Amino acid sequence: MINLPIKKLRPGMVTAQSIYNTKGASYLTRGTAVSEQYISRLKKLGVTSLAVTSLNPAFAPSPPDDIIGERTRIKAIHKVYDTFHELEATGELNIEPLSAISETMLDDILSNQNNLVQLTDLRRHDDYTFSHSVNVAVLATMLGTLCRYSKSDLLTLVLGGLLHDIGKVNVPATILTKRGRLTQSEFSLMKMHPALGEEKLLNLSVPSAKLLAIIAGQHHEHLNGQGYPRHLMGDSIHRFARIVAIADVYDALTSQRSYKPAYKPHIAYRIMNRCSVGQFDLDLLNLFFNNVAIYPTGTVLKTTLGYAIVRESEFGRTLTPKICVFADPEQKLVPHPFDVDLQYCPSDTVQTVVEDLELLPLCYRLKFDPAQLLDGIRHCTEQTVTVDVSAS
Repeated sequence: MINLPIKKLRPGMVTAQSIYNTKGASYLTRGTAVSEQYISRLKKLGVTSLAVTSLNPAFAPSPPDDIIGERTRIKAIHKVYDTFHELEATGELNIEPLSAISETMLDDILSNQNNLVQLTDLRRHDDYTFSHSVNVAVLATMLGTLCRYSKSDLLTLVLGGLLHDIGKVNVPATILTKRGRLTQSEFSLMKMHPALGEEKLLNLSVPSAKLLAIIAGQHHEHLNGQGYPRHLMGDSIHRFARIVAIADVYDALTSQRSYKPAYKPHIAYRIMNRCSVGQFDLDLLNLFFNNVAIYPTGTVLKTTLGYAIVRESEFGRTLTPKICVFADPEQKLVPHPFDVDLQYCPSDTVQTVVEDLELLPLCYRLKFDPAQLLDGIRHCTEQTVTVDVSAS
């Protein structure tokens, strides 16, 4: 997978991510071959770049399967949008539509437990809240399944994820959509949303109201007491809220915002493990990252063996995927690309992820697209086929 400037898209290239608008309608779904019309439409929408599975349409592997279906995701975003806006317009919180879609989401998640999480949706800055809520629900529920929770508890996690940011309805839109970092006073207002959400959810006449309110009210608390709004510590923070907190931060880190780029999964992993000591439940965090692709399929790595593309990640060892080495450390194509299982290699074998700004000229220089090595049938040890990706 490579992120291309829109001007470098070519008809036939297959999208590796979906693009959603505010109401959940999909401008373009992952796995679609783009046309001139699509490219023109993306330019008009102000989309500046798009991830594709391959530079050459002749070698376009399908993107990894999502943990929920595309239709389910689109419908869920739409329901979150409707719920938030109905509350904003009328002051009434009706969660019945979200309860219904929660059942569908859970069915999808339980049916796709063999799929590592590889989120690839693209959201405009002002659309963040709604699709973010869906991603948080998906990630939290995935983690809940690993904890072997009952179906009733999992449904609470789905709904709790969808509603965890409901308090943002009372935060001024100028703050929510600000293109830049918040001032101290603006951040103080933003920090009110957990308590505001908790209050709204406690007033619901549903059996899970208390748990939903706890999730909303505690998802920004830290185990070391440095979170907000109540500075709760340790066991005072409900386990569901700890789960949603992990899902919330991961999706926030891997999403593009007006004040920051979308961090790749390995950067999110590094931040959440090394830079957030005391913030998360470490047992839950380790379980989470054992089931999230830290190096998603199609990621190109610089290793001590040379340049390689990730072919497959497996549960429980997401830091050591199976790779295919296609170029030596001096950036020269190897005669016969070869498979390597990183679990049998020294821990320092992976040096860095090759970023898009470096990967694109590397492919042009080699006249080779490593995505062709992702064919689900062919193994890397077969003779390499050189492809021309020099068109610009």
